[in-house]
Amino acid sequence: MAVTEQAPRGQLWHGRFAGGPAEALQALNDSLPFDRRLWREDIEGSRAHVTMLARVGVLSEDDRAAICAALDTVADELAAGTFAFAPGDEDIHTAVERRVTELTPVGGRLHTGRSRNDQVATDLRLWTRGAIDEIAGLALALGRTLWRRAVEAGDAHLPGYTHLQQAQPVALAHHLAAHAWALTRDVERLLDARRRVDVSPLGAGALAGSSLPLDPELSASLLGFGAVFENSLDAVSDRDFVVETLFALALLGVHLSRIGEEIVVWASTEFGFVELDDAYATGSSMMPQKKNPDVAELARGKAGRLIGDLTGLLATLKGLPLTYNKDLQEDKEPLFDAVDTVRLTLLAVDGMLATAVFRTDVMARAASSPYAAATDLAEWLVMRGVPFRSAHAVVGELVRRSVAGEGDLVDLVAADERLGPEAARLLEAGASVHRRTTRGGGAPAVVADQLGRLRARLDELAAALPPSSGSPGTAGAPEEGRG
Repeated sequence: MAVTEQAPRGQLWHGRFAGGPAEALQALNDSLPFDRRLWREDIEGSRAHVTMLARVGVLSEDDRAAICAALDTVADELAAGTFAFAPGDEDIHTAVERRVTELTPVGGRLHTGRSRNDQVATDLRLWTRGAIDEIAGLALALGRTLWRRAVEAGDAHLPGYTHLQQAQPVALAHHLAAHAWALTRDVERLLDARRRVDVSPLGAGALAGSSLPLDPELSASLLGFGAVFENSLDAVSDRDFVVETLFALALLGVHLSRIGEEIVVWASTEFGFVELDDAYATGSSMMPQKKNPDVAELARGKAGRLIGDLTGLLATLKGLPLTYNKDLQEDKEPLFDAVDTVRLTLLAVDGMLATAVFRTDVMARAASSPYAAATDLAEWLVMRGVPFRSAHAVVGELVRRSVAGEGDLVDLVAADERLGPEAARLLEAGASVHRRTTRGGGAPAVVADQLGRLRARLDELAAALPPSSGSPGTAGAPEEGRG
C-alpha cells in the first residue's frame, strides 16, 4: 500500500510523524464526506472559543478579530459552495482550521487550548440540539393535523380493533386522537433528551482540561448552552445524548410505522376506509387500476432503519474505555441518517393525512355488526346484578348460536328471557359507540372534551420549543450537494 513520503502539513499531527498515512488508513479515517454538514456548528464553536481566549487574555483582541474575520470568510465560502477542500482535510474541523490559517497569519492560534475531542463533541451537541428542535416541531405539526382531522370527523365512527379483529365501535376522532397523543409523548421525549444535549463540553480539552486559564462557562454562554460539563473525561467520551436522541427518533418512527400500517390496511379494497390523494400515492408499472399507499408503506419500512441506527451505535459504545476512541466517529452517520429519515417521513405522513378522504359511510357500515355490541349486552346484565363472568357467558352463548346459524343475534337476544327487547335495542347500528362515556372513552361527546385537552397539550408543547427552532425543514438539514 502506498505511503506518502512526508506527512502533509494540513494534518493536525504532522509534527509527530515523518511519513504520511497509508491510503487505506486515509480512506478509513476520513470523515469529511459525512461530517461536513457540521460546518456551521464548527465555525460557531470556533468563534466562541477564540472570543473566550481573548476575554481571558490568551489571545489579543487583534488576533481574535483576525481569526473571526477569517471564520466569516470560510462561512461565506461554505454557504456559497465555493470552499475548496484539500487532500489533507480529513474532516470538517481540519478543513476549517486549514483555511483559516491560509487567510490569516494568526490562524494557527485558533486551536489554542482546544482538542478535536471537545471540539467535535461541541459541534455535535450544537447540531443535535437544532435537529431536535426541528423534529419536535414537525411532530407537533403532524399532531395538529391529526387533531384537525379529528375535529372534522364529527360523530363518524368505525370498528375498533384488537388482534386486527373487530372489537367495539369507536369514534373516528377518537382513533385519530390516539395517534396524536402518542406524538405528544414523542415530543416530550425529544425535549427531555434535549436537556442532556444542552451541555457544553468545550474546555475539556483532549481529556484532562488545560493548563491555560480557560473559561468553559463563558464558552458555554456564548454558544447558548444551558449547562457546562462537570468532568472532562466524561465530557469528551459521552455520547449518551446521541443514543437518547436516536431512541426518541426510533420510537417516533415506530409510531409513524403504526400509522402507516393502518393506512395500508384502511386503503385496501377489502377495507376501503380511506382514499389517498393522488399526490401521496403511486401507481403500478403494469396494472393500470392500482393506487398504492407508498408513503404509508415507506413510513412502515423506515422504522427498521431507525431501530438499526440506534442498536448499531449502542453496539459501538458498549466496550469503549474512557475517554475518546476513534470508534466515536461512528456516532454521526446513524444520527444524521435518523434525523433525515424522520424529517422526511413526518413531512410525507403529514401531507398524506392532511389530504386523505375518510370514507365514513364505509366505516359506519363496518361498525354496524351487532356482534360489536356484545360487551354492551354483558354490561347491561351487570347493571342488573348479574356477575360479569356469568353475563359474559350468557352473551357468548348467544353469539355462538348466532354464528352457528341458529338465528340473527338481535332476534336471539330479544327472545332471551334474561335480556329481551330492551337489551336488543343496544344492537342497533350506531348505538354502541355512544355508550363509551368514561374519561378518555370513544363516545363522540367524551371525545369532544378529549380533543380540547389534546389541543391544549399541543399548544403547551409548542410553547416549550425554543424560539430559535426556526421553520421546519431547515435545522440540521444536509447541505445541497454535500455528504
